[in-house]
Amino acid sequence: MKTLAVIPARYSSTRLPGKPMIEIAGVPLVIRVLNNVSACASVDRVVVATDDERIAALVSRHGGEAVMTPPELPSGGDRVAYVAREIPSDYVLNVQVDDPLVGADMIDPLVAALDGDPSVMLALLVKRIEDMEEVRANNIVKAVFDGGGWYKHIGPYGWRRGFLLDFAASEQTPLEKTESLEMLRVIEQGHAIKCVTAARDTIEIDTPEDLLKIEKYFSGL
Repeated sequence: MKTLAVIPARYSSTRLPGKPMIEIAGVPLVIRVLNNVSACASVDRVVVATDDERIAALVSRHGGEAVMTPPELPSGGDRVAYVAREIPSDYVLNVQVDDPLVGADMIDPLVAALDGDPSVMLALLVKRIEDMEEVRANNIVKAVFDGGGWYKHIGPYGWRRGFLLDFAASEQTPLEKTESLEMLRVIEQGHAIKCVTAARDTIEIDTPEDLLKIEKYFSGL
């Protein structure tokens, strides 16, 4: 199997408890993401990695595959690696459960980046920032790389499986701990990350305000 996609779905959330099960335009968030990823031609298998039986049961009722992961795992990346250890593949996609608009135009370019250059161990998406308010927003992860301009990180990650497993087995680094951002461990360990420019933005669900935005999007307002 070439490409495994894993959707880490934790029940606990400070601002939105039970976030994966919240309905977005009538469809639970985790199911909407699962369906979108399953429709991508470049993905061979999709697994929801969760620490909660309620989420696993919901996924099963909708015909999806869920794997229970230990609740003590510290991050979504660790959940993805837990599943990847058990399911061999060439590439592993970490698809965020909070992105109901993820689609093939975001997934396929990451797989293509891994296909096109064997030196690429990790690829992620960046989107040029058009609104300067986003530059000042503390909740938006900015991307600094050699392309110039203001960019932000969005959407999924694409890993080579061996690199992901080595990463997950390594210790957290100081900057990663400070910023609570896994990608900083990759950089602090001296590795490069391939940045792939996304053609469109998305709406990631993290706050009650984000729920209002996504409902407006699906209602066409």
